[in-house]
Amino acid sequence: MNPPVHTLFAILFTVLVTTSPAAANDPALGLWRTEPDRKKLISHINIRECGDKLCGKVIRAFDSNGKEVKTKHVGKELFWGIEPVGNGEYKNGTVYVPLLNVKAKASMQLRGSTLHVTGCKGGICDGQVWSRL
Repeated sequence: MNPPVHTLFAILFTVLVTTSPAAANDPALGLWRTEPDRKKLISHINIRECGDKLCGKVIRAFDSNGKEVKTKHVGKELFWGIEPVGNGEYKNGTVYVPLLNVKAKASMQLRGSTLHVTGCKGGICDGQVWSRL
């Protein structure tokens, strides 16, 4: 005897909800401290789930003396669409580089409590190493 259709639907829904392919408990989730940028500002970035990918938003900025400053980038998405591909590797996202007003292809590599973030555009790549807060 076959189970009722609503029972099959409930089982399928439960499996889909509990086996999200990306980020549930992904080790890159959380708060990160950037390196100083060209203006000597340090930012705190919140990496969170965005569907089955990861996004990162600037939540605070600090000057070289550690004093919190307000910039037009606080509250904005810094990167989005980063896909966890396993073994601490993340690819196929987009990063916005505020100082250059450029969007670039983003990737990340998680190594312990550091996150190596890279943006590439037109064959030119640059990046930073972020520290977990």
